[in-house]
Order: sequence, then structure tokens, then C-alpha cells
Amino acid sequence: MDNMIDPKEVRAGDEVFVIYRNPHTPTVANIKQAEIVQHPHNPDGVALFLHETYHLIEDEDALFSSEEAAQDAYNEIFTDQPFED
Repeated sequence: MDNMIDPKEVRAGDEVFVIYRNPHTPTVANIKQAEIVQHPHNPDGVALFLHETYHLIEDEDALFSSEEAAQDAYNEIFTDQPFED
């Protein structure tokens, strides 16, 4: 996926877009805007602030600088899948 942001290169104050899976309904995913903030318990780290909750940023997280880039990745992941019988 092009246009992904390296999670190791984000800074507090950055606004990002993520593809967020609903933890209560795993088959539902949405694009959400989030903010990179200083980690509340680690002054040397940052966290993703999404839905009024802090999330640890992991290497596997897909962060995008624009909603359009996130939408392109979403379409690639969820709509370009070949149909299998």
C-alpha cells in the first residue's frame, strides 16, 4: 500500500487516518481520523488518540496522511478481493 506513514516517524500533533476495525463487529471496518499524542504513561512515547481512547502504535498499524490515501488502501483491501465460490 502506497502513502502509508511509518509508525516510527509520527510525532505528537500529527493528524492521521486509520482503517479501524470495530472490536464488537470484526467484519466492519471504517476510515477514522485520529491524532498522534504524547503517550499518557510514557513521556518518551506517542500514542494514537481515537474514539476518546489512547491506543499503542504498533509496527503493523496502517497510518495514512490523507483520507484519500486511506480510502485507496481500504478499497484495495476490501473491494479488490477475488470472489471465490
